[in-house]
Amino acid sequence: MPQSPVPRKSPGRPPRISRDEVIGAARRIVDAEGVDRLTMRRLAAEIGSTPMALYHHVRNKEELLLLLLDDYAARVLRRPELPDRPRERVVTAAAAIHEALAACPWIVEVLTADDLMSVSALWFVEQIVDGLVACGLTPEQAVHGYRAIWFYTAGEIVVRTAAARRRADTGRSTYRERVFGDLDRGELPRLAQVADRWAPLTAQDTYVEGLRALVDGLLAAG
Repeated sequence: MPQSPVPRKSPGRPPRISRDEVIGAARRIVDAEGVDRLTMRRLAAEIGSTPMALYHHVRNKEELLLLLLDDYAARVLRRPELPDRPRERVVTAAAAIHEALAACPWIVEVLTADDLMSVSALWFVEQIVDGLVACGLTPEQAVHGYRAIWFYTAGEIVVRTAAARRRADTGRSTYRERVFGDLDRGELPRLAQVADRWAPLTAQDTYVEGLRALVDGLLAAG
């Protein structure tokens, strides 16, 4: 008895993909290999599709990074309960940003491009700017104050992440340890005084203390 012919698939046609699949695949690449390895070609290979098929969902890498930021913010960034005092609102909102970003340092690398920002994160920016205005700064001064807080926050995460990577390499001493191990006490007396404690002291998490000092300085200058 003759068999019914099997329907043929169109040759070369890529499988259907959704935006959620695109974002999920991009997140896997970034988590495993870093932001630099995320390209449309690499993403297409991860999904089993073609770069042209991806352009139905994202126009370019910048839009893809924005989608990743929004995805991460929606999953991780939680709005804290804010104190009544505006100064403390600023500190609480900035600390919440720091906590979320410290858990995923690659996002800081993306955000330091300075023209990319998750829409979901704007609420935190609003709380910082509004808190600074409520403390007496002009809106223009508050924007500059937010920028100073952001630079401090992003820089702290970048430096701490790099230091953690160096400490993970326990097979050899770091350049800093070698330098601090042979200081000239006559020329650098203060550094020599704390040289043997420099590494543990600088490894301490002092972000919030520094943040409070920065906010106090911004308000005093205003």
